[in-house]
Amino acid sequence: MRDFSYLRAGSVDAARQAAALPGAMLFAGGTTLIDLAKCGVAEPETLVDITHLKGLNGIELDESGATIGALAKMSHVADHDGIKSRFPAVSEALWQAASAQIRNMATIGGNLMQRTRCPYFRDPANFPACNKREPGSGCSAIGGVTRGHAVLGTSEACIAMYPGDLAVALVAFDAIVHLGDRQVPVDDFFLLPGTTPNKEHAIEPGEMITAIEIPGSASARRSTYLKVRDRQSYEFAAASAAVGIEFEADGRTVGDLRVALGGVATKPWRARAVEDALKGKVLEPDAVRAASLLAIEGAVDHGANHYKLELAPRVVARAILKMGETA
Repeated sequence: MRDFSYLRAGSVDAARQAAALPGAMLFAGGTTLIDLAKCGVAEPETLVDITHLKGLNGIELDESGATIGALAKMSHVADHDGIKSRFPAVSEALWQAASAQIRNMATIGGNLMQRTRCPYFRDPANFPACNKREPGSGCSAIGGVTRGHAVLGTSEACIAMYPGDLAVALVAFDAIVHLGDRQVPVDDFFLLPGTTPNKEHAIEPGEMITAIEIPGSASARRSTYLKVRDRQSYEFAAASAAVGIEFEADGRTVGDLRVALGGVATKPWRARAVEDALKGKVLEPDAVRAASLLAIEGAVDHGANHYKLELAPRVVARAILKMGETA
Protein backbone atom coordinates (compact mmCIF):
# COMPACT_ATOMS: atom_id res chain seq x y z
CA MET A 1 0.00 0.00 0.00
CA ARG A 2 1.27 3.45 -0.92
CA ASP A 3 1.58 5.90 1.98
CA PHE A 4 -0.30 9.18 1.79
CA SER A 5 -1.11 12.05 4.12
CA TYR A 6 -4.56 13.13 5.22
CA LEU A 7 -5.83 16.69 5.51
CA ARG A 8 -9.30 17.68 6.67
CA ALA A 9 -10.24 20.97 5.04
CA GLY A 10 -12.01 23.49 7.24
CA SER A 11 -13.37 25.69 4.45
CA VAL A 12 -13.87 25.76 0.70
CA ASP A 13 -10.92 28.11 0.29
CA ALA A 14 -8.70 25.81 2.35
CA ALA A 15 -9.81 22.82 0.30
CA ARG A 16 -9.05 24.62 -2.95
CA GLN A 17 -5.61 25.65 -1.75
CA ALA A 18 -4.81 22.13 -0.62
CA ALA A 19 -6.13 20.60 -3.84
CA ALA A 20 -3.65 22.72 -5.80
CA LEU A 21 -0.71 21.00 -4.11
CA PRO A 22 1.16 18.42 -6.22
CA GLY A 23 -0.29 14.94 -5.74
CA ALA A 24 -3.35 16.13 -3.80
CA MET A 25 -6.82 14.72 -4.43
CA LEU A 26 -10.18 15.71 -2.98
CA PHE A 27 -12.05 13.09 -0.97
CA ALA A 28 -15.81 13.10 -0.36
CA GLY A 29 -17.87 9.90 -0.76
CA GLY A 30 -14.78 8.03 -1.96
CA THR A 31 -16.74 5.58 -4.11
CA THR A 32 -14.59 6.33 -7.17
CA LEU A 33 -11.29 7.22 -5.53
CA ILE A 34 -11.11 4.01 -3.51
CA ASP A 35 -11.64 1.92 -6.64
CA LEU A 36 -8.91 3.81 -8.51
CA ALA A 37 -6.50 3.46 -5.59
CA LYS A 38 -7.14 -0.28 -5.32
CA CYS A 39 -6.29 -0.89 -8.97
CA GLY A 40 -3.20 1.30 -8.87
CA VAL A 41 -4.46 4.11 -11.10
CA ALA A 42 -4.76 6.77 -8.39
CA GLU A 43 -1.77 7.25 -6.09
CA PRO A 44 -2.46 10.45 -4.15
CA GLU A 45 0.18 11.97 -1.94
CA THR A 46 -2.44 13.87 0.06
CA LEU A 47 -6.15 13.20 0.54
CA VAL A 48 -8.06 16.42 1.15
CA ASP A 49 -11.21 15.52 3.06
CA ILE A 50 -14.07 17.87 2.13
CA THR A 51 -16.82 15.70 3.64
CA HIS A 52 -17.58 18.07 6.52
CA LEU A 53 -17.60 21.38 4.63
CA LYS A 54 -20.71 23.39 5.45
CA GLY A 55 -23.20 24.65 2.88
CA LEU A 56 -22.34 22.30 0.03
CA ASN A 57 -25.02 19.63 0.49
CA GLY A 58 -28.16 21.66 -0.09
CA ILE A 59 -30.86 21.23 -2.75
CA GLU A 60 -32.61 24.50 -3.57
CA LEU A 61 -35.38 25.13 -6.09
CA ASP A 62 -36.98 28.38 -7.19
CA GLU A 63 -38.68 29.74 -10.29
CA SER A 64 -35.42 29.77 -12.27
CA GLY A 65 -34.50 26.15 -11.62
CA ALA A 66 -32.49 24.05 -9.17
CA THR A 67 -29.13 24.47 -7.46
CA ILE A 68 -27.61 21.30 -6.04
CA GLY A 69 -24.61 21.39 -3.74
CA ALA A 70 -21.59 19.36 -4.73
CA LEU A 71 -21.71 17.32 -1.50
CA ALA A 72 -25.39 16.39 -1.83
CA LYS A 73 -25.74 12.61 -1.90
CA MET A 74 -26.97 10.96 -5.08
CA SER A 75 -29.80 9.28 -3.17
CA HIS A 76 -30.99 12.54 -1.60
CA VAL A 77 -31.18 14.28 -4.97
CA ALA A 78 -32.88 11.33 -6.65
CA ASP A 79 -35.55 11.19 -3.93
CA HIS A 80 -36.12 14.95 -3.64
CA ASP A 81 -39.75 15.77 -4.45
CA GLY A 82 -38.87 18.96 -6.32
CA ILE A 83 -36.28 17.22 -8.48
CA LYS A 84 -38.66 14.35 -9.24
CA SER A 85 -41.44 16.70 -10.32
CA ARG A 86 -39.47 19.38 -12.18
CA PHE A 87 -36.46 17.36 -13.43
CA PRO A 88 -37.62 13.73 -13.63
CA ALA A 89 -34.82 12.75 -16.02
CA VAL A 90 -32.26 13.83 -13.40
CA SER A 91 -33.95 11.75 -10.70
CA GLU A 92 -34.28 8.73 -12.98
CA ALA A 93 -30.65 8.96 -14.09
CA LEU A 94 -29.48 8.98 -10.48
CA TRP A 95 -31.49 6.05 -9.19
CA GLN A 96 -30.45 3.95 -12.19
CA ALA A 97 -26.80 4.89 -11.82
CA ALA A 98 -25.61 2.63 -9.02
CA SER A 99 -26.51 0.36 -6.14
CA ALA A 100 -28.36 1.81 -3.15
CA GLN A 101 -25.22 1.58 -1.03
CA ILE A 102 -23.21 3.68 -3.47
CA ARG A 103 -26.04 6.19 -4.01
CA ASN A 104 -26.13 6.73 -0.25
CA MET A 105 -22.41 7.54 -0.15
CA ALA A 106 -21.53 9.13 -3.49
CA THR A 107 -21.79 12.89 -3.96
CA ILE A 108 -23.01 14.88 -6.93
CA GLY A 109 -19.66 16.59 -7.44
CA GLY A 110 -17.81 13.29 -7.23
CA ASN A 111 -20.21 11.74 -9.71
CA LEU A 112 -19.27 14.36 -12.31
CA MET A 113 -15.58 13.73 -11.68
CA GLN A 114 -15.75 9.94 -12.02
CA ARG A 115 -13.39 8.39 -14.53
CA THR A 116 -13.89 5.83 -17.25
CA ARG A 117 -14.52 2.16 -16.57
CA CYS A 118 -12.32 1.18 -19.53
CA PRO A 119 -10.71 -2.07 -18.33
CA TYR A 120 -7.42 -1.17 -20.02
CA PHE A 121 -7.29 2.13 -18.11
CA ARG A 122 -8.00 0.28 -14.85
CA ASP A 123 -5.39 -2.45 -15.26
CA PRO A 124 -1.98 -0.76 -15.37
CA ALA A 125 -0.18 -3.96 -14.39
CA ASN A 126 -1.23 -5.81 -17.54
CA PHE A 127 -1.84 -2.89 -19.92
CA PRO A 128 0.77 -0.17 -19.36
CA ALA A 129 -0.18 1.59 -22.61
CA CYS A 130 -2.98 4.04 -21.79
CA ASN A 131 -2.94 7.67 -22.86
CA LYS A 132 -5.31 8.58 -20.01
CA ARG A 133 -2.79 7.33 -17.43
CA GLU A 134 0.46 7.96 -19.28
CA PRO A 135 0.14 10.50 -22.11
CA GLY A 136 1.89 9.30 -25.24
CA SER A 137 2.04 5.66 -24.20
CA GLY A 138 -0.67 4.49 -26.61
CA CYS A 139 -4.18 3.04 -26.35
CA SER A 140 -4.44 -0.66 -25.50
CA ALA A 141 -8.18 -0.63 -26.20
CA ILE A 142 -7.75 0.03 -29.90
CA GLY A 143 -7.44 -3.43 -31.38
CA GLY A 144 -8.57 -5.02 -28.12
CA VAL A 145 -11.93 -6.03 -26.68
CA THR A 146 -14.15 -3.04 -27.40
CA ARG A 147 -17.75 -3.99 -26.60
CA GLY A 148 -17.96 -1.36 -23.86
CA HIS A 149 -16.12 1.39 -25.70
CA ALA A 150 -17.24 4.60 -27.38
CA VAL A 151 -18.32 5.14 -30.96
CA LEU A 152 -18.74 8.94 -30.74
CA GLY A 153 -16.14 11.55 -29.86
CA THR A 154 -13.24 9.14 -30.15
CA SER A 155 -9.75 9.87 -31.41
CA GLU A 156 -6.66 7.90 -32.39
CA ALA A 157 -5.47 8.42 -28.82
CA CYS A 158 -8.50 7.13 -26.91
CA ILE A 159 -11.85 5.33 -27.33
CA ALA A 160 -12.78 5.06 -23.64
CA MET A 161 -16.47 5.53 -22.90
CA TYR A 162 -17.79 8.05 -20.39
CA PRO A 163 -19.65 5.89 -17.85
CA GLY A 164 -21.93 8.28 -15.97
CA ASP A 165 -25.71 8.77 -16.10
CA LEU A 166 -26.37 12.01 -14.23
CA ALA A 167 -24.22 14.10 -16.56
CA VAL A 168 -26.20 12.90 -19.58
CA ALA A 169 -29.36 14.43 -18.12
CA LEU A 170 -27.48 17.58 -17.10
CA VAL A 171 -26.13 18.05 -20.63
CA ALA A 172 -29.62 17.69 -22.08
CA PHE A 173 -30.91 20.58 -19.97
CA ASP A 174 -27.94 22.98 -20.17
CA ALA A 175 -26.82 22.69 -16.56
CA ILE A 176 -23.99 24.84 -15.27
CA VAL A 177 -21.09 23.66 -13.12
CA HIS A 178 -20.03 26.08 -10.38
CA LEU A 179 -16.30 25.98 -9.73
CA GLY A 180 -16.07 28.66 -7.10
CA ASP A 181 -14.90 31.77 -8.94
CA ARG A 182 -16.29 30.73 -12.33
CA GLN A 183 -19.10 28.83 -13.94
CA VAL A 184 -18.84 26.41 -16.88
CA PRO A 185 -21.65 24.95 -19.01
CA VAL A 186 -21.70 21.24 -18.28
CA ASP A 187 -21.29 20.38 -21.97
CA ASP A 188 -18.00 22.30 -21.92
CA PHE A 189 -16.96 20.87 -18.56
CA PHE A 190 -16.44 17.44 -20.14
CA LEU A 191 -13.64 17.39 -22.71
CA LEU A 192 -13.16 15.30 -25.84
CA PRO A 193 -10.02 13.15 -25.74
CA GLY A 194 -8.37 14.53 -28.88
CA THR A 195 -4.63 14.20 -28.37
CA THR A 196 -4.88 14.79 -24.60
CA PRO A 197 -7.24 12.12 -23.19
CA ASN A 198 -5.63 12.52 -19.77
CA LYS A 199 -7.41 15.89 -19.54
CA GLU A 200 -11.06 14.94 -18.97
CA HIS A 201 -12.58 17.99 -17.28
CA ALA A 202 -12.34 21.75 -17.69
CA ILE A 203 -11.20 22.22 -14.11
CA GLU A 204 -7.95 23.86 -13.15
CA PRO A 205 -5.63 23.26 -10.18
CA GLY A 206 -7.08 24.98 -7.14
CA GLU A 207 -10.66 24.66 -8.36
CA MET A 208 -13.38 22.37 -7.08
CA ILE A 209 -17.02 21.81 -7.90
CA THR A 210 -19.21 23.64 -5.41
CA ALA A 211 -22.65 23.29 -7.02
CA ILE A 212 -24.64 22.30 -10.10
CA GLU A 213 -27.26 24.68 -11.45
CA ILE A 214 -30.06 23.33 -13.66
CA PRO A 215 -32.27 25.89 -15.44
CA GLY A 216 -35.96 25.14 -15.18
CA SER A 217 -37.94 24.56 -18.37
CA ALA A 218 -41.06 22.89 -19.67
CA SER A 219 -38.90 20.33 -21.48
CA ALA A 220 -37.08 19.46 -18.24
CA ARG A 221 -40.42 18.97 -16.48
CA ARG A 222 -41.59 16.57 -19.22
CA SER A 223 -38.48 14.41 -19.37
CA THR A 224 -37.22 10.89 -18.92
CA TYR A 225 -33.99 8.92 -18.76
CA LEU A 226 -33.98 5.61 -20.59
CA LYS A 227 -31.07 3.25 -19.89
CA VAL A 228 -30.44 -0.02 -21.72
CA ARG A 229 -27.88 -2.34 -20.14
CA ASP A 230 -26.79 -5.95 -20.09
CA ARG A 231 -28.44 -6.58 -16.72
CA GLN A 232 -31.17 -4.72 -14.88
CA SER A 233 -29.32 -3.90 -11.68
CA TYR A 234 -26.15 -1.82 -11.18
CA GLU A 235 -24.68 -1.91 -14.67
CA PHE A 236 -23.26 0.75 -16.93
CA ALA A 237 -25.27 1.72 -19.98
CA ALA A 238 -24.86 0.00 -23.31
CA ALA A 239 -26.79 3.05 -24.53
CA SER A 240 -28.94 5.60 -22.75
CA ALA A 241 -30.89 8.74 -23.58
CA ALA A 242 -32.11 11.74 -21.62
CA VAL A 243 -35.06 13.29 -23.44
CA GLY A 244 -37.28 16.27 -22.65
CA ILE A 245 -40.10 17.70 -24.76
CA GLU A 246 -42.15 20.88 -24.72
CA PHE A 247 -45.17 20.94 -27.02
CA GLU A 248 -46.81 23.94 -28.66
CA ALA A 249 -50.30 25.04 -27.63
CA ASP A 250 -51.89 22.42 -29.89
CA GLY A 251 -50.35 19.68 -27.74
CA ARG A 252 -48.93 17.89 -30.79
CA THR A 253 -46.25 20.07 -32.37
CA VAL A 254 -42.77 19.97 -30.82
CA GLY A 255 -41.75 23.39 -29.54
CA ASP A 256 -38.58 22.35 -27.75
CA LEU A 257 -36.75 19.04 -27.69
CA ARG A 258 -33.70 18.03 -25.67
CA VAL A 259 -31.77 14.83 -26.40
CA ALA A 260 -28.51 13.61 -24.88
CA LEU A 261 -26.83 10.21 -25.14
CA GLY A 262 -24.91 8.09 -22.68
CA GLY A 263 -23.01 4.84 -22.98
CA VAL A 264 -21.84 5.52 -26.52
CA ALA A 265 -19.42 8.46 -26.40
CA THR A 266 -16.25 9.68 -24.74
CA LYS A 267 -18.30 12.35 -22.93
CA PRO A 268 -22.02 12.97 -22.35
CA TRP A 269 -23.26 13.54 -25.88
CA ARG A 270 -25.82 16.16 -26.91
CA ALA A 271 -27.73 15.04 -30.03
CA ARG A 272 -28.58 18.47 -31.45
CA ALA A 273 -29.14 17.12 -34.95
CA VAL A 274 -32.01 15.00 -33.63
CA GLU A 275 -33.46 17.99 -31.81
CA ASP A 276 -33.31 20.22 -34.88
CA ALA A 277 -34.88 17.57 -37.11
CA LEU A 278 -37.99 17.24 -34.93
CA LYS A 279 -38.61 20.79 -33.69
CA GLY A 280 -41.78 22.15 -35.24
CA LYS A 281 -42.90 18.65 -36.24
CA VAL A 282 -45.56 16.27 -35.01
CA LEU A 283 -44.07 13.14 -33.43
CA GLU A 284 -45.01 10.48 -35.96
CA PRO A 285 -43.19 7.18 -35.21
CA ASP A 286 -41.56 6.90 -38.64
CA ALA A 287 -40.31 10.49 -38.51
CA VAL A 288 -38.95 10.00 -34.99
CA ARG A 289 -37.08 6.84 -35.97
CA ALA A 290 -35.60 8.54 -39.03
CA ALA A 291 -34.50 11.58 -37.01
CA SER A 292 -33.02 9.36 -34.29
CA LEU A 293 -30.52 7.97 -36.78
CA LEU A 294 -28.89 11.42 -36.71
CA ALA A 295 -27.80 10.69 -33.14
CA ILE A 296 -24.88 8.62 -34.41
CA GLU A 297 -23.65 10.97 -37.12
CA GLY A 298 -19.88 10.66 -37.32
CA ALA A 299 -19.78 7.49 -35.23
CA VAL A 300 -16.83 5.12 -35.67
CA ASP A 301 -17.01 1.59 -34.30
CA HIS A 302 -14.14 -0.69 -33.36
CA GLY A 303 -15.57 -4.11 -34.06
CA ALA A 304 -17.29 -5.44 -30.96
CA ASN A 305 -19.04 -2.13 -30.22
CA HIS A 306 -20.67 -1.98 -33.67
CA TYR A 307 -24.03 -2.89 -32.08
CA LYS A 308 -24.18 0.60 -30.53
CA LEU A 309 -24.72 2.08 -33.99
CA GLU A 310 -28.11 0.35 -34.10
CA LEU A 311 -28.92 0.41 -30.40
CA ALA A 312 -28.41 4.12 -29.73
CA PRO A 313 -30.96 5.40 -32.30
CA ARG A 314 -33.50 2.88 -31.04
CA VAL A 315 -33.05 4.06 -27.46
CA VAL A 316 -33.43 7.69 -28.55
CA ALA A 317 -36.56 6.96 -30.59
CA ARG A 318 -38.12 4.94 -27.78
CA ALA A 319 -37.52 7.72 -25.24
CA ILE A 320 -38.93 10.42 -27.54
CA LEU A 321 -42.03 8.40 -28.37
CA LYS A 322 -42.55 7.64 -24.69
CA MET A 323 -42.61 11.37 -23.93
CA GLY A 324 -44.86 11.98 -26.93
CA GLU A 325 -47.44 9.58 -25.55
CA THR A 326 -47.75 11.67 -22.39
CA ALA A 327 -48.87 14.75 -24.32
